Amino acid sequence: MRISYNALRKMMLFLLAAVILVWSIASPVLASSDTSAENQAETQTDTEEQTEAETEEESEPETEAPLEFESIAETALLMEFSTGKILYEKNADVPMPPASITKIMTLLLGFEAIERGEADWDDMVLVSEKAWRETGSVMFLLVDTQVPLRDIITGISVVSANDGCVALAEHLNGTVESFVRLMNNRAKELGLTNTQFKNPHGLPAEGHYMSARDIAVLARYLIDKFPEILEIESTREFTFNDVLQFNRNPLLGVYPGADGLKTGRTDEAGYCLVGTAMQNGMRMISVVLRTESDEERLAASRELLDYGFHNFEFAEAVSEGDIVGEVNIKSGKDLTVPIKIDQSATVLIPKGRDGDIKVSLSVKDDPIFAPVEAETEIGEAEIRLDDELLATVKISTAKGVEKAGFFELIWREIVNFFKSLFQISTEG
Repeated sequence: MRISYNALRKMMLFLLAAVILVWSIASPVLASSDTSAENQAETQTDTEEQTEAETEEESEPETEAPLEFESIAETALLMEFSTGKILYEKNADVPMPPASITKIMTLLLGFEAIERGEADWDDMVLVSEKAWRETGSVMFLLVDTQVPLRDIITGISVVSANDGCVALAEHLNGTVESFVRLMNNRAKELGLTNTQFKNPHGLPAEGHYMSARDIAVLARYLIDKFPEILEIESTREFTFNDVLQFNRNPLLGVYPGADGLKTGRTDEAGYCLVGTAMQNGMRMISVVLRTESDEERLAASRELLDYGFHNFEFAEAVSEGDIVGEVNIKSGKDLTVPIKIDQSATVLIPKGRDGDIKVSLSVKDDPIFAPVEAETEIGEAEIRLDDELLATVKISTAKGVEKAGFFELIWREIVNFFKSLFQISTEG
């Protein structure tokens, strides 16, 4: 594009007039704008420092640390269900005989087979002699009879039926050995690193073990994937073949909100229990292994659950739409654009420490170039308590910014030029 001499001359005269005008007002105007610009830069440079500074201005609340205790169980663990966060652990990774807690995996495979359509609740399960001969806790299956799969799963859940475990294994995989291989393969898929199964029911066998952490992970997965298991597990009694038996879980009807999950007891394993309870929208999963009696098993489980419910709470760290900072815009009509939170985040924290939560921003590019549309994802907000990362949520621009026009950009450059001159002369 060619520019005529007259047009160029007019443009130069315009620029000269602009220079003279800006120079005449540079001292009083630029001094004040310099101060505000410096303040704006300090505000925009590091959002994390800004957030931390605001937090430091507030007086820190006086809070008590969660009460420490030593579980009476040889192995113990407490997990919050929705987050999977471990709130207490003792010997949590030591492989131990799990007794009937084994049946959590057996039940999981049963539910998954039904979900895939490989089995149905109304399937008739043929009871083999092998199943009929099982000892320990049984549901009194009779050899060569056919029993609805629904009753088999209920018997395993409520009365810890060893005979039901064998019947289920044979129904789904043909043989117990094949089913056990499936159990071990599934354990590896779920990341259970201290688990090995030798049978589907948990009766003593060399090399049959689970850790408390693996048990909690497995229990959480089962409840999350198939929450209907809790309705079965919380059933207080079960009658089959005219034999009435009661659920062995000592938490049911005793501990508020308890609705599962699995007991276990053998001479080598002691008294074991995976407990779970829901209170005020929060679910806890407790694991105790190798206690000395049914009373001690109940006491250890109650102690863990009480610790969780009494010392922890959920807090909304950020809400969707919250403005949490701003990012610089290059060549835009606005110099900055507000940053907003894209989704709310609720985090699990010790009670009374919601004021200590800190939010820091990680922006992909700063500055970003105009034009910018609203809802443009530009990074993440990290939510922390002390040094622990609690959650990460996406952040985006709260509004759009158009690109500035040619003369607006020229004028901005002229102003910036004289601001720099004024700064140099002042420093000199």
